[in-house]
Amino acid sequence: MFGLSRAKPDLIVHSEEPLNAEPPLDRLRSGFVTKTADFYIRSHGNLPDLDVETHKVRVRGKVGQRLDLTVDDLRRRFTPKTVTAVMQCAGNRRADLQQVEKTTGDPWAPGAIGNAEWTGVPLADILRAADAAEGDDLHVAFDAVDIAENEGAEDAPYGVSIPMTKARSGEVLLAWAMNGEPLNVEHGAPLRIVVPGYAGVRSAKWVGEIRVQDEPSDAFQQAKDYLLFPPDMHKETQDPARGTTIYEMPLNAAICEPVAGAELSAGKTKIKGYAIATDRAITRVDVSMNGGREWRQATIEDHGNARWSWTFWHTTIDIPAGQHELVVRAWDAAGQTQPAQPDEVWNFKGYLSAAWHRIRVTAV
Repeated sequence: MFGLSRAKPDLIVHSEEPLNAEPPLDRLRSGFVTKTADFYIRSHGNLPDLDVETHKVRVRGKVGQRLDLTVDDLRRRFTPKTVTAVMQCAGNRRADLQQVEKTTGDPWAPGAIGNAEWTGVPLADILRAADAAEGDDLHVAFDAVDIAENEGAEDAPYGVSIPMTKARSGEVLLAWAMNGEPLNVEHGAPLRIVVPGYAGVRSAKWVGEIRVQDEPSDAFQQAKDYLLFPPDMHKETQDPARGTTIYEMPLNAAICEPVAGAELSAGKTKIKGYAIATDRAITRVDVSMNGGREWRQATIEDHGNARWSWTFWHTTIDIPAGQHELVVRAWDAAGQTQPAQPDEVWNFKGYLSAAWHRIRVTAV
């Protein structure tokens, strides 16, 4: 049986039940592959304690062959694959939006993100073994065994889905390991879905059933919760019909070092952070020390061809004594950049916060 990992004494805990926590940003930036102990935790309800030897994932729906798979079955019947990929909460950087106007949800800083090495079996191979229907208009739903606390609705098992085209792409995994070790319970042990490039909500933990079907999941998380609403809509007036389902994540960047509010020594200071653009390359990162009036180009660090990973960057600036607003913005291979102000992307659920990241520091 799995127990809750204790190797995370320094995480910033937003809530104990359900457990939601993120690392301090300097620890997040300490390694291109995020240590499991420094990986953010997003839970919607209880943390199931499942037996790795007996827990089975069922494959059902529009399939010719039903499957019931344990971790041992997956290891024995399929060829394992490891994918290095970012996992990012749709609410990452929500705290910036909350400075504009109140939102629902936990006040995540830029730490609700991490880059890990995930090992499992490609979902495409499992669907092929199940003789699943292949229409591009189909969906693959994931039913988990945790009971989610659903705001404004009855608590129910967690559920989401992804389009069949993504499910067959080869990078989506039914995973049992993270960074070369069996999953911890808070990260979905014994089996979870990993959907590179999509918001973390699609990567269901503690998965119990995979189902091929004609429509997206009707579970709360898919149908009513993880939607991008227009700025004129609020909690009291929300209409799921006007929401956009969140799959891919937007271009984003954050300063990890120094931290917000830091007191620095005047002079040369190294600025470090991350940038992410789903499966597009980050081509430029700009840093300003005066709120965006003047910019300098940062150095993009080379970590090889890691399509689904983030990009690390750094620069050194000469900071004079006084108060300063450090700002970062990223550009991707399509020549796109981020909005300047969080007001431009505010929504009452606080999702997809991707404006320039700004922090204030003092140099003495």
